[in-house]
Amino acid sequence: MILQSLAGLPAFLVYFCTGLIAIVAYLFVYTRITPYNEFQLIRDNEPAAAIALGLSLIGFVAPLVSAIAHSANVLDCLIWAIIALIVQIIVLFLVRVPVPNLPARIAAGELAPAIWLGLSSLAAGLLNAACMIY
Repeated sequence: MILQSLAGLPAFLVYFCTGLIAIVAYLFVYTRITPYNEFQLIRDNEPAAAIALGLSLIGFVAPLVSAIAHSANVLDCLIWAIIALIVQIIVLFLVRVPVPNLPARIAAGELAPAIWLGLSSLAAGLLNAACMIY
């Protein structure tokens, strides 16, 4: 009975590790594209950076979850994870249009621009996740 329950463990581990690798890759790319150092700002107790990065991470993970749930195999999942990353990068640039100096304002600790960026990233991620159901 226990062995039957654990039969899916290898697939779980493959997809879980794939998800973790995708998350690390997302954070690496995203934090290199922004002109400020999110992790340093978070270490310095800057809530604006934590809000913007945290919500953008959820915006990436939502479609990643959908990709894991609906993909045919791990390669398919990785392709959709890359698409989710690209969508989040596009959002990062699009939300700057109506808010002048968005990166500098987040780095300066302004919460409204951080919330705008974070929730825009989350909205795009949820839309992206819904579109991945095929």
